[in-house]
This record gives sequence, structure tokens and C-alpha cells, in this order.
Amino acid sequence: MMKFLMFLLFLIPLCFMKKMFWLVQMMLFLMMFMFMNLMMEFNLFSNFSYMMSCDIMSYGLILLSIWISILMIMASENIYKMDFYVNFFLFNIIFLLMMLYLTFSVVNMFLFYLFFEGSLIPTLMLIIGWGYQPERIKAGMYLLFYTLFVSLPLLMGIFFLNSEMYSMMIYFLKFMNMNMYMLYFCMIMAFLVKMPMYFVHLWLPKAHVEAPVSGSMILAGIMLKLGGYGLLRLMIFLQEVNLKLNYFSIVISLVGGFYISLKCFCQIDIKSLIAYSSVAHMSIVISGIMIMNYWGFMGSYVMMIGHGLCSSGMFCLANISYERLHSRSLYINKGMMNFMPSMSLWWFLLMSSNMAAPPSLNLVGEISLINSLMSWSWLSMIMLMLVSFFSAGYSLYLYSYIQHGKYYSGVYSYYTGVCREYLMLMLHWFPLNLMVVKIDYSMINN
Repeated sequence: MMKFLMFLLFLIPLCFMKKMFWLVQMMLFLMMFMFMNLMMEFNLFSNFSYMMSCDIMSYGLILLSIWISILMIMASENIYKMDFYVNFFLFNIIFLLMMLYLTFSVVNMFLFYLFFEGSLIPTLMLIIGWGYQPERIKAGMYLLFYTLFVSLPLLMGIFFLNSEMYSMMIYFLKFMNMNMYMLYFCMIMAFLVKMPMYFVHLWLPKAHVEAPVSGSMILAGIMLKLGGYGLLRLMIFLQEVNLKLNYFSIVISLVGGFYISLKCFCQIDIKSLIAYSSVAHMSIVISGIMIMNYWGFMGSYVMMIGHGLCSSGMFCLANISYERLHSRSLYINKGMMNFMPSMSLWWFLLMSSNMAAPPSLNLVGEISLINSLMSWSWLSMIMLMLVSFFSAGYSLYLYSYIQHGKYYSGVYSYYTGVCREYLMLMLHWFPLNLMVVKIDYSMINN
């Protein structure tokens, strides 16, 4: 595991050389394929080195992190064209990828906390440095304070665990059973805010709307998954207390997911709509993890991978429209089928994946999560039905509103999609729909 970290470390000098923008991307492609060929034992931790190791959960999420980072560089050609602090931008992406790689691969809980919080800094830099509107400072503050406010209790919880079991290793957690309410809330709140759960989700739409395309992609693709990953890891020793209290978070998530789905229909900003749809999807993932059965764990893991690719692709599409019209308003982005008929197909493909149509990973994840929630209580069927229905509803609403109708009369010059953009969308959609063929790798083995 250390070798890939060294690979990233030695990429940093490359970021500060001239005309190396695409070479850095190619190097990340190389790293991606090297990591894919890693010999790995799927049902247990393997590839040990320097407090780092890998199991199926880490493996999938690290792959997703590298992949999204590659596509972030591909989506940000405008920064390269305008030479807008391009070296620092590349450094920021590499540093963020290092933080994420370490978060997913360390086995020491304190180090996990350290890198979990460390990934905030480059994200904040992306939003404040390359964002669009003056409100980006406010959005950055929202992001920082929401996360930092609940992360101190998590740190205290980790130190308390260390004093109880004299070790901070994630492996040893399975031998513990902490039936403590205070510890439970301290440990899970940081992850619920990161997911984000309804009531603590307000930072997400703000951050997405102000962030550049690369910031939105990493936020939707990876940052939301940090919360899910933390919950999947920590639920092992909080089983007893979680089974008593899980209905709180499940009910809030399901009702919140339904309410957010309705809120999607009220959005006039494309990015805002996609950001709210992320909250709705993550609410079902939270419920699946909280129920603590096999279907729920598998479903939430697959859904996280699927949503990471799908949501990131949708932000790319929103940016492609934004680069041409310089507006993200639904009223101005109309009749796009007249200008970019081929792009209309990509909008449709990614929207259909977003509403969990086959053969996307989202469908597999959603079926598993519905299964697990139904086994918990049949009453959850009502909310699940509404969330699934409205998820298809707002996806179709967004697609039909943007693609059809009379185009905005203020559009005076326009150019169609370029090769780079089609390749970028292909690289989002292809793994999202192809991984279904080998879904047994994506499922966490017993």
C-alpha cells in the first residue's frame, strides 16, 4: 500500500512544471491500473504496510477516489486554458487524493480521523480558490464548521476507546461491545454530518453550488462516501446500542429523503437539484447501514460506489452546459437537444442511472437496500416507495426541462460537445453500468 503513496508523493514536483497538466492525468491513469491489478484477499485485510492495509471496502473506495481524480483533471480544461493557477490546482488534487487514499487505507483509528479531517482543507481550497460566486467564502465556512463542530466528539470517542482497549486498531474493534449511549452519539454524528443526513445537510447544496466542477465532483463522488465508510467500520462495536437507537436515524433519513425529493422539484439551479438528489440517495444508504444486516451493508456499499460515479457524471454535464451558456438556471438551459443532440443521449443515460434503471450499480444497491429495510419493518415500504418514485420524477423533470422546449432567445453563439467531454462522460457511465457483470466483487464477503 505504501508504494502507491510514494507514487503520489513523487507526482507533486510534476505539478509545478510547465505543460504537465495532461501528463499528471496520464500518471494517475497508470496508478489506477496498477492498483486494479493489486493481488488482494477479498474477505480480509491484506497488503499490509506501515499501518496501512486493504480490504474490499477500502479497495472499491480507493479505486473510486483515483478514478474521480482523473476525471476531475479531465473536466477542468478551462483552468488549464486560462492558466488559472493551474500548478496549484494540480497540487491540490494530488494532495486531496493522498488524503483520501490514506483515509481509506489506514487501520489506526486516530490516523483515520486525522486524514478524514485533512481532506477538508484541499476541498475548501478548491471551493474558495476556483469557485464561481462571491458566496463561496460562506459556503466554505458552512462546510468547515458543520464538519468540525461534530468531529471533536469523534476524536474524544477515539481516545476513550484507546483508554478502554489500549489500542486504536480497527481490527480489534470486533472484540469490543460498547453499550454506551454517549459514545454512540459521539462516534456517529461526525459521519452522519458528512453523509449528510437530513437536518445536518444544509452545507452540501451550498458547497456544490459555489464549487467549481472539480470541487463538485470530488464532493459528490468521494466526500459523501467518507461518512458511509466510517459508519461501516465503526458499527462493529456499537451493535448493541445501535439496535436500540437505530430507528431514530432511519425514520429521520427516510422521511427526510422523501422531503428532499420533493424539494428537488422546486430547484431552478441545475447543480442545486443534483446536490439535493445526492442527499436523497444518501438518506437510504444511512438507513441501510443503521439496520445492520447483510443486505443493508452490501447495498449501502454498492450504492455508494454507484452514486459516486453517477453524481459526478451529472455535475460534469451541468458544467458542460455552464461553460457554453454561463448560467446554471433551468430557464436558460432549455432546448439543449437543438444544440447538442449527442449530449442529450449522455444526459439521458446518466439520468436513467440516477433513477436506478438497469443495468446500473444504483439499481443493485437500491434493491439490496429496499430488501434490508423491508426486513426491518414493512412500514418503511411507504417511504421507500415515495423516495423511489420521486427519484425517477425529478430525474425526468430535469432531463425533459433541459433537453426539450424552445431554446432561450439570448443564446447568440454556441459550440457543440468536444471529444474530451464525450470521453469523460463515457468514463463515468461505462464502469457504472459494466460493474454489474461482476457484482460479486462489489459485495462485501462474509
